Amino acid sequence: MRPWVDERVRRAERGVKHPVWDFLFEYYSLRPGHLLRWSPGVAVTLEGATGADVDWPQFAPTADGMTVPAGSFPAHRAGYLEWAVAYLDVAAGREPQFGCFGLHEWAMVYQTRDVRHRIPLRLSATDTDAVVEGSALRCTHYDAFRFFTPPAVPLNRTALTRPDAIAHDQPGCVHANMDLYKFAYKLAPFVSAEVTAEAFLLAIRARELDMRASPYDLRSYGFEPIRIETRDGREEYVRRQREVADAAIPVRDKLRAEYRRVWEMTSASC
Repeated sequence: MRPWVDERVRRAERGVKHPVWDFLFEYYSLRPGHLLRWSPGVAVTLEGATGADVDWPQFAPTADGMTVPAGSFPAHRAGYLEWAVAYLDVAAGREPQFGCFGLHEWAMVYQTRDVRHRIPLRLSATDTDAVVEGSALRCTHYDAFRFFTPPAVPLNRTALTRPDAIAHDQPGCVHANMDLYKFAYKLAPFVSAEVTAEAFLLAIRARELDMRASPYDLRSYGFEPIRIETRDGREEYVRRQREVADAAIPVRDKLRAEYRRVWEMTSASC
């Protein structure tokens, strides 16, 4: 994690923005320094350790060292924990879909000149709008859909809402796979740092694909576009989307196991 954290800190010190990587530290709210904190997860004893050896306040001393006790999980977050276990299980079991072509980023600039990133578009505004109008919007992830411009919202196949996210999120979605990082750090230090690191590295892959397929011209940042406005570009997008989805399977499975372990331990301690 160190290279990503150090580069983020250096950019922040210089006041430099990065349109691709800053997302991983701004939309996702884990502080860079906290990404470097290590934890073995819940109910694992670090033999011979003391409070000076650990970075998380949730650690407690035992006869043999230090541990994150299951009983220290905040009671007010039990509802979230139960929901997340169900969400991760349902999303993992759903058939993946690969027909969205990353058009959510295009829908976010549809019929507007107030674009989110101060970066030129690859196509003219008229041609960018035409790509959206000539495509079937099949976004399944609410946290992408909610940034659609108002004219783009009714073009999506499904009107998505946050409460029914569990009914639509699926393992082929680039954003759903990127969000595994959020699920990992939201349970830190009860989830092991290794799983959080794997989820972060997966999010990097997903974010790169997301922005390479976007309407923005990011070549000055070293990102060649995936031209989803063409047949070849759409085929490339689907191929890379499948690669991200395949890489997400073991990460999602580890998260499901860790979430369920925390949930079962917390329930047993109540």
